[in-house]
Amino acid sequence: MPIGLGDRGHRNLVARSVAGFADEVQLDRLLQTHRTFVVWSAAALPLVACAVLGLFRQEVANTNAALGLVLLIVALAATGIRAAGLAAALSSAVWFDFFLTGPYNQFAVTKRADIETAVLLLLVGLAVSEIAIWGRRQQARASREQGYLDGVVTTAATVGAGRTSASTLIDLVSRQIVDLLEIDACRFDDGGGGVLAELRDDTSVVYDGRPLDVARSGLPSDTEIALMVRSGGVVRGRFLLVSTSRVVRPTREQLRVAIALANQVGAALVPPDGLAPGTTRSSN
Repeated sequence: MPIGLGDRGHRNLVARSVAGFADEVQLDRLLQTHRTFVVWSAAALPLVACAVLGLFRQEVANTNAALGLVLLIVALAATGIRAAGLAAALSSAVWFDFFLTGPYNQFAVTKRADIETAVLLLLVGLAVSEIAIWGRRQQARASREQGYLDGVVTTAATVGAGRTSASTLIDLVSRQIVDLLEIDACRFDDGGGGVLAELRDDTSVVYDGRPLDVARSGLPSDTEIALMVRSGGVVRGRFLLVSTSRVVRPTREQLRVAIALANQVGAALVPPDGLAPGTTRSSN
C-alpha cells in the first residue's frame, strides 16, 4: 500500500547513505579476497625501497632510511591484514641489512649501531603493525556502527515523511539487509507458506524448531530464513533471506539492525485507519 508520492531526491539521499557503508564493506572484502597478493606486495615493497635507497646510501642517513621504512610498514599494516604488516617488518629488517649496512650487498652487519638499527626496525615495525591493525579495526567497527545507525535513521525518516511508496521502501530495505548481513538475496512476501528457519525478534535463529548457533554454524544455507515484519504486534508480512553461496555469520548487532529495518517497513504497511488488514472498525 502506498504511503505517499515518490520523491527522487529523497530516494537518492537514502541510496547514497546505504552506498557509502556498502563501499567500505566492499573495500574490506576486496582486500581479504586478494589477501595473498597484499601479503606478497608487503614483502616486496621494502625490497624495492631499500634497493633504491641503496643507490643513495652516501646521501641518506640510515636513521632516515629506517624511518622511511617504518612509514611503509604502517601503510601496509593499515590494510588490516596482520600477515602483511609482519611481512613488511621482516622484509624491511632483512633488506635494510643487505642494502644499507656494511658490508654492503651481503647479509652481514659489522657495526653495532647498524645491528641495533636493524633490530629496532624489526621490533618497531612489529609493534606499529599491531597498533595500526588495532586502530583500523576500531575505525571499521565505528564505521559499521555508523552505517547501521544511518540505515535505520534514514529508513525511519522515509517512513515518517511519507515520500515514497511501500514497494520502493521494501526494495530499499531489502538491499540494506543484503548489504548488512552479506547474504545473497532478500525478498518480501505476505507471510504465506512455511519455512524451516526464522530470525526472531530477540536475534535468535530457529531452524526446524531448534535454536541455531549462528556464530558457530552460520545462517542456514539450505532454506530461506523468515524475518517477520511486525507493527503494533501484528504481522504485516516477512522478508525471506537467502544465503546459499557461502557461510555467513552475522553478529547479534547486525541481526538486531536487520530486525529494526524490517519493523520500519511494518510501520509503513499499517493501514491509514490503523486497523489490521481484514478488520473493520465497530460503530456504536
